[in-house]
Amino acid sequence: MRTAIPSAAMRWLILLAAAIAARATTFGNPILHVDEQFYFVVADAMAKGALPFVDIWDRKPIGLFALYLPAAALGWPLGILAYQALALAFAVATAGVIGAIARRVGWERGALAAGILYLLWLNFAEGQGGQAPVFYNLPVAGAVLVLSGGASRGRAVAAMALFGLALQIKYSVVFEGIALGCWVLWQRRRDPPLALAGLAAAMIAAALLPTAAALGGYAVLGHADRFLFANFWSILDRAGDPVGEQAGNLAIVALILAPLVALAFAGRSEGAAGTPRSLIRLWLAAAITALIGFGGWFDHYALPAIAAACTCSAGFFASERRSRRAVTVFLIATFVGGQAVLALKRHERGTAAEFAALTRAVGRGNGCLLIYSGPTMLYPATGRCRVSALVFPSHLSRTREAGAVGVDQRAALAAALATRPAWVVAEAGYRGERPDIRRRLEQVLGQNYRPIGTYALGTKRITVFCIMP
Repeated sequence: MRTAIPSAAMRWLILLAAAIAARATTFGNPILHVDEQFYFVVADAMAKGALPFVDIWDRKPIGLFALYLPAAALGWPLGILAYQALALAFAVATAGVIGAIARRVGWERGALAAGILYLLWLNFAEGQGGQAPVFYNLPVAGAVLVLSGGASRGRAVAAMALFGLALQIKYSVVFEGIALGCWVLWQRRRDPPLALAGLAAAMIAAALLPTAAALGGYAVLGHADRFLFANFWSILDRAGDPVGEQAGNLAIVALILAPLVALAFAGRSEGAAGTPRSLIRLWLAAAITALIGFGGWFDHYALPAIAAACTCSAGFFASERRSRRAVTVFLIATFVGGQAVLALKRHERGTAAEFAALTRAVGRGNGCLLIYSGPTMLYPATGRCRVSALVFPSHLSRTREAGAVGVDQRAALAAALATRPAWVVAEAGYRGERPDIRRRLEQVLGQNYRPIGTYALGTKRITVFCIMP
């Protein structure tokens, strides 16, 4: 006897409940990951008049910071809950789209399980908060949903427009966009050559329009060169991490993805004949190819492939051979595993209470702050001004960033210290740090600053220095 399929409203309620349960322990913690701390810091600076790539530097597209801007405008600490709520909403919406794709290709019985699996598996790859893929997986999945209904000209251009929005959240999504664009052209290969060329041009234009608009805005402001360097050229100047470190990262990413890829392949034969299963398999292949080709291989680089793999896994869950009880047990086990990962990350990175103690040590008031290494979220938490455009600590002192941030790191540190910030925050040291930069910092701290305390933040120890009169 077939099990009844939940109504649309019930499916959304289940997905929302799953997302809340999966992320409950993270709500309100401002230090979930260094990346999203920084995204919030940039958005907070934007709310106060700073211009990304000019007043505060990074390589991420401005669209990502714009997503954080409404939350940052709410101030501290309400903005933290706001950005995490926004990330949760994007995750739920993406899970819903994953289910919609699964139903369209004939895997309705496994659609809800695939959406829930996506929400739970995010926790294994740093997707518990507002990492960039948590946001851009939605327009990418939306593009796949659009194309799963056919490769008409209108659908093709609409899908590429969604990829254009995703590009302004992170440029690495270009690989999936190219793959799906080629899929469209293959589906329409019998069109006249001129018509096919026109469609290709229209798709490319739709995909590039948001980025072109951003570049145009910076050109009007006289900063086109800074936009181009930060968004494109600087990535070519950045050195790679040591081979051993990259290999270890890749092994972890492979471990995260392996179960999902196995599920995707196990369900590849399920579904009605003639459905566009090739499209979502291509999506998965493109996401994995992008992951491998991009390098670095940090855990969160797996997040785009998780969305595609979970969609493909719907075929596995759709099989009549899989009982609802077995699927439920599997999802519960996934939930428990994800919570264990979150507990480990909280132990390593610290709690909201530990961060609050560090914030109190720095305090609010007059005087600027330099975070040489440590949680950048201290800037909005204390309200203190910055003394450098290189706010992300790695940009100021990491070896692989030497020559890749538009200024000399030693000169940037010297300029920041020359402003005599009232407070300096620094860890004892970190892997990949430039020793000469660290020595210069310690020399200045020894001459002009006194330590007022060292504070635990997870497994790290952060020292707060105050300038001497």
